[in-house]
Amino acid sequence: MTSRIDYSVWDHIEVSDDEDDTHPNIDTPSLFKWRHEARVERMDQFIKAGEDLEKGLAEARRKLTEAQKKTKNLSTSATDDAKAELSKAQAEEKKLKKEERDWEKKLEDHRREEKKMPWNVDTLSKEGFSKSIMNIKPDVKEETEEQKEQKHKTFVEKYEKQIKHFGMLKRWDDSQKYLSDNPHLVCEETANYLVIMCIDLEVEEKKALMEQVAHQTIVMQFILELAKSLKVDPRGCFRQFFAKIKTADQQYQDAFNDELESFKERVRGRAKIRIERAMKEYEEEEKQKRLGPGGLDPAEVYETLPEEMQKCFDEKDIALLQTVISKMDPTEAKVHMKRCIDSGLWVPNSRTDEVDDKDEDATYEELNKEMGQQKIE
Repeated sequence: MTSRIDYSVWDHIEVSDDEDDTHPNIDTPSLFKWRHEARVERMDQFIKAGEDLEKGLAEARRKLTEAQKKTKNLSTSATDDAKAELSKAQAEEKKLKKEERDWEKKLEDHRREEKKMPWNVDTLSKEGFSKSIMNIKPDVKEETEEQKEQKHKTFVEKYEKQIKHFGMLKRWDDSQKYLSDNPHLVCEETANYLVIMCIDLEVEEKKALMEQVAHQTIVMQFILELAKSLKVDPRGCFRQFFAKIKTADQQYQDAFNDELESFKERVRGRAKIRIERAMKEYEEEEKQKRLGPGGLDPAEVYETLPEEMQKCFDEKDIALLQTVISKMDPTEAKVHMKRCIDSGLWVPNSRTDEVDDKDEDATYEELNKEMGQQKIE
């Protein structure tokens, strides 16, 4: 049976200090010690160079942001001094953009060199010295729902702006670069926030934006699933996802697109449920506001009235109402008028706030003579 394990990954490893042969006249322990110290020193220098490049890039971006703000402020002013300053500011902004590109190129070159560096006894036994953290995730105690909720809340409060920025990116390269610069975003909390953001956008009928953020949601979910399958920290495998998706592997691309379409349908379904729930709550609130003193909804009571009585309320004609009631069966008329009072369609005056037992046998023609103004809502 042929093995499926690719052992070629081990071809690019420096041999251990104690494996190569030395001349019998050479002090072997001292030689090993010197070699190890020299290699560690080279690694430290390489790490420091990477940190310096990242700091330089961050500083260049800070300066560029300030220059762009200055240019924007000056462009709104119409004075001659402002125009002169604007020209200088634009030149400075152009210069800083070039500096940013130079720093980015240096950092990319540094990362390429890092990937080419052979493994050795030091790098094999501890976490790599790059942002790609490939250590296997330790078994951790499962968090409670309360802990997860608090963790999500804290994370969003700190990184909401960055998550939203990632959600709006369209190009694979832009997404990969942004996650390289902000590896803390590669996590479950980001994916959860993007899902909620999609539903919010669909509810607001911002459909194009929803589809854009949905794409980035599936990007994050695919990275997290890849991390689970490899049993590694998600921050250590997002580059593998982008490498695979950008090579136009049709099967992988189809799986991604299928999941994206399925996710968008689920978002639409959730948004529809949320809208229906909101409408139902709104209608219930409105109904509660309409309820009369007896707890009945005037709109519902109105629909149950005979057409002749409805016409009386439509025209606000009390005389016509008394005429209609006088022609009705007394028992039926009493039921309708009682419901009108309980719903607030008909408001008795202070002399007749309630219909007592003595009134039950009276005709509603007589009762109406004691009633005041009606109220229709």
